[in-house]
Order: sequence, then structure tokens, then C-alpha cells
Amino acid sequence: MSAAPKPEILAAFEAAKGFMPLGEGLALYAAAAEAAALGLPLLEVGTYCGRSTILLADAARQAGVSALTLDHHRGSEEQQPGWDYHDPETVDPVVGRMDTLPTFRRTLHAAGLEDHVIALVGRSPQVAAVWGGPLGLVFIDGGHTDEHATADYEGWAPHVAEGGLLLIHDVFPVKIDEWTGQAPYHVYLRALESGAFTEVSATESLRVLRRTGTGI
Repeated sequence: MSAAPKPEILAAFEAAKGFMPLGEGLALYAAAAEAAALGLPLLEVGTYCGRSTILLADAARQAGVSALTLDHHRGSEEQQPGWDYHDPETVDPVVGRMDTLPTFRRTLHAAGLEDHVIALVGRSPQVAAVWGGPLGLVFIDGGHTDEHATADYEGWAPHVAEGGLLLIHDVFPVKIDEWTGQAPYHVYLRALESGAFTEVSATESLRVLRRTGTGI
């Protein structure tokens, strides 16, 4: 039976600002709980305001491992002013740019998870370049251009340990609009074609793959 979050964690998830629907959230939690059994850190690429981080962090807390979440907190392409996913509340009035870090911190505080998350603030390729250890889970949920999705995959997939899980969000085999796009789908296909990963499950736009071979 798959692990499921407690009611208070689920309530915090549903109250948090973000885009992940409940079904995908439950699949994320189950995968995180399974991967945490490896005793290695769990990493999310693309924090936004911390909605999915709540689930990752609680699964990590239950297993006694670290949860890490990485974002530059300036928003991805589709979240900029003038686009459908823009939220004016995330704009820093002083610098005039998006800054989701304060909202993220409030999200963790409200969920009681501040002490169970390591927030990495920076650009994904730069952080990946200095990261040295294996990971039990990598959840790719960052930028949706081919450039950014590919960089996330190339930077972080090599760190997924044998038997660990690679999760890719917003996988749409058929293009829906300009921003849901197909870059995550291309990365998903690349992972399967590499022979290094085998698909475990698909829930709406979330794909869960397990490392069963070497390379990327």
C-alpha cells in the first residue's frame, strides 16, 4: 500500500499557493516515501511557493532524511507579467521583479516544516555543477523551455542513485498551450531512451521513473 500524507499535511498542501493538483500530489508523496527508504536526500528542482515541497519534506521527515528544494525564485517564463500564470502578489515592489522566496518561507512555516527543508537559492545548472552526492529522488519541475528542462535533466539525473527515482512534472505528449509545452515530455522520452531509467507510474502529468541502469 502506498504511503499517504496525514490530514494536516494534505490540508497545508491544498492551502498553499501553487499549481499541482491533488492526484499528482498524492503520487509525489508516495514516490518520495518510497525513495526516502534509500536513506539519501530528496531534491526538488522548481520550488515556486512551496506547495509540492510540503509533501516532499514530510516524506523526508518521516524517514529521517533531508529534503532539498532548488529555485532562483524569480519565476519561470510563464509566470512573468503579461502571461497566464503570473501572480502579482509574488512581485517584490522594491526591485520590481518576482520573488517567491518570502511566500515559500511562509508556506513552510504554516506547515510546520521549516526545520525539515534545505532551500537552495540559485540557478539550477550552477548548483548542479557543485553538487557532489547521490540522491534518492530528483523531482524536475522547473522551467518549461527545452533549454531549462534539458539543463535540469543533465545537471541532476546523474545524481539519482541506483534504485532511486526520477520524477518529471508537466509531461504532456500533446501540446496544450505555449507554456505547458513539451520540453518536460522531451526530457521524459530522453530518460526512457537512455536505458538508465524505467517508468514506474504515470499520474496525470507526473511521471515516476526508477534508475535501473547507468548514465543518462
